[in-house]
Amino acid sequence: MAEENKENPESLSRRKFLRNTGFTVGGLAVGGVLGSLLPRKKEEKVAPATKAENFNQALMYFTPEQFQLTEAATERIFPEEESGPGAKALGVAFFIDHQLAGDWGFNAREYMQAPFFKGEKVQGYQGRLRRRDIFDIGLRELQNHSMTVHKKKFTELKEEEQDAILRDFEEDKVNLTTISPSGFFQMLRSATLEGAYSDPLYGGNRNMDGWKMRNYPGSQMAYTDIIDKDFKKINPQSLKNHLNH
Repeated sequence: MAEENKENPESLSRRKFLRNTGFTVGGLAVGGVLGSLLPRKKEEKVAPATKAENFNQALMYFTPEQFQLTEAATERIFPEEESGPGAKALGVAFFIDHQLAGDWGFNAREYMQAPFFKGEKVQGYQGRLRRRDIFDIGLRELQNHSMTVHKKKFTELKEEEQDAILRDFEEDKVNLTTISPSGFFQMLRSATLEGAYSDPLYGGNRNMDGWKMRNYPGSQMAYTDIIDKDFKKINPQSLKNHLNH
């Protein structure tokens, strides 16, 4: 009978794994109270906690291919220079991804009912497609144009070749029937600049480096302690700094 109660090494290993990572419920790892319900032998130790990941740098809408394409394109629009990092290092593609996953991507705060007419440039976008749809089409066509011209993916091109592909979109030299090439480029360019200089809370401007390049103080709570003093350089603050207090 004693032999029947012994657990084989495989079950012991599985139980130890579950204790150290949390129960797996519906595909999600759950720790905390549920994890503490599993019995633990005295000689077994819990693995030390690892440093928390930055979950703000995680995809919410893009596929990995779309993200890589956006990262490469935005880097050419806002390249790294001596003055500071470019779009890739600033996390601009994450910013755009998060915006497309939210109200901006759904055009949630805009009137989107028919009839639809081609508006003047001063009127802004007047179409039926949501921004997330425009990005889906635009990125796909950007890749297609790259394959047509160079037989290579956009991410495999040299910098000057990527610039030429983007310029074709900017100057409406790509024949598209679903979206305006220049309209997509302008939307991508605007989103790139917003991602470089927005509050890091929204995924871009990593480490506030975009602000540091411009000596911009960011989201300060008040200036009452320095307003009557000589000019001084202020370390920028993010909205995240205030949320943590």
